[in-house]
Amino acid sequence: MLLAVDAGNTNVVFALVEGRTIKARWRIATDPRRTADEYAVWLSQLLALEGYDRRQIDAVIVATVVPRALHNLQVLSSKYFGTEALIAGRAPVEWGITIDVDEPSSLGADRAVNTIAAHALHDGDLIVIDFGTATTFDVSDYSGAYKGGIIAPGINLSLDALVSAAAKLPRIAIEAPATASVIGRNTVDQMAIGVYFGYIAMIEGLVARMKAEIGRPARVIATGGLATLFEQHTDVFDVIEPDLTIQGLAIMYQNAHIG
Repeated sequence: MLLAVDAGNTNVVFALVEGRTIKARWRIATDPRRTADEYAVWLSQLLALEGYDRRQIDAVIVATVVPRALHNLQVLSSKYFGTEALIAGRAPVEWGITIDVDEPSSLGADRAVNTIAAHALHDGDLIVIDFGTATTFDVSDYSGAYKGGIIAPGINLSLDALVSAAAKLPRIAIEAPATASVIGRNTVDQMAIGVYFGYIAMIEGLVARMKAEIGRPARVIATGGLATLFEQHTDVFDVIEPDLTIQGLAIMYQNAHIG
């Protein structure tokens, strides 16, 4: 089986994949100092809880936007799974898509992998919104070429900045307000409205502008943990693909005809 690893700025997601079927997934806070041995102890226990053994893993593929985390993940693969980790974007698992932007090498691995997965799963022009540490909007055309996008602060970052800069504002949970009213009657409600509906307004406004610029119908795909949170108060998403990055890694592995 394949172990697909998506190392993001906030979390590292490990997923056990057979073909294109995700059998299990786990996440741990990103810490570039975490050693291969620490990963192995944690992951072995979780595999056992799901009824798997690490000896069933015969391939590992990694996408990371945290360069310092890569070495320990490579050591994990070679030491505990007996295989050299494949790195998304490097031979033999190159992107295989046109990256039509000014600086192709600066494109984050997760965004390239998401584009590959989105094009494999859906036809036509696409806008992929990934709710992570940053919220990214990525456009690919009907041929699968990556055409560019937007990077916005993630909702958690926005809330952290607000609370840290304003001494009297409390920390609140990120959740849908109790009512659809956008006129808050107290400080906490006003913050919840500003963060939640303000973010929805940003999403809807940016997607509308992107669609106008694309000039053709474009399907909007949402991914990331907070996608379902926003879905209940906007119809901007055509589909939610919660495991888009892991699906993309599985597709890249299969396309390389390895094993």
